[in-house]
Amino acid sequence: MTPSAPPQPATAARPATAPADALDVRRVSGALGAEVRGIDLNDLTDAQFDRIHELMLEHLVLFFPDQEKLTPAGHVAFGRRFGEVEVHPFLPKLADHPEITVIEPDKGGKADEWHIDVSFSPSPPIASILHLIDTPSAGGDTMWSNQYRAYETLSEPFREMLEGLTAVHVLKIPPVVEMSAEHPVVRVHPVTGRKSLYVTRMWTSHIPQLTRQESDTVLQHLFEHSEQPAFTLRHRWDPHTVALWDNRVTQHIAINDYQEHRRGQRVTVNGDVPSSNTPRRPEYRRNGDERYYPRRINAKVGY
Repeated sequence: MTPSAPPQPATAARPATAPADALDVRRVSGALGAEVRGIDLNDLTDAQFDRIHELMLEHLVLFFPDQEKLTPAGHVAFGRRFGEVEVHPFLPKLADHPEITVIEPDKGGKADEWHIDVSFSPSPPIASILHLIDTPSAGGDTMWSNQYRAYETLSEPFREMLEGLTAVHVLKIPPVVEMSAEHPVVRVHPVTGRKSLYVTRMWTSHIPQLTRQESDTVLQHLFEHSEQPAFTLRHRWDPHTVALWDNRVTQHIAINDYQEHRRGQRVTVNGDVPSSNTPRRPEYRRNGDERYYPRRINAKVGY
């Protein structure tokens, strides 16, 4: 009788031809996030991609360790399985692969404030896929926050007040770049149908249905509420880990606590138009000579 092969350890990589249900999936925090092992992102079957998509919708952020063999072409191809990939409007690109944004601290890569990727676009990205290639020996972690939970833990009267409100998201890089878009404060996920908060400290300027003081106060509360530790995970990067996150229902921040080199390559999947189940409320109309600054960023003059 031929002896059976010894079982693989849980952390051992399986070949890309393994069935989708053979993936090793482990949650990494109570709020969101899972680690996925046993897959080569260069060579996905349709069944494996379908499983990854299901896992993203369930866990919101996925981590794929040990992806040393991931090529730029494979990275872009993985992104294209979700939809059309973006060419970022201003960040540096990888030579011969304009769909890949190079994330480096000395080239605008320290996004050390909570944000949603490109929420100042009329159709922000569906998802981002970041391949961290060089990592500091300590520091340089990234945090994500679950915006389903941020919405669901607000009181019912406060949730009712937010329905029908919109928020303006603005990018300004004087004097050459200015982009803005208006999105529901509470958006409905187009696949799951669940509601989440959709405002972000880095880009959201104001809520046009409210007075300036009301807008500043409500946004500050929503920023602080959505960033609290109970809704977050903090990821310590190993070289050649790939992170995939649902940009529609998460925020993230790169912790700026390191001096060594940190380099990543990111593919971003073009998005849909954020929508709500509630019609937009009429815009606030100021009285007389009341002063109102709808283009200010988070109640600060300019940058």
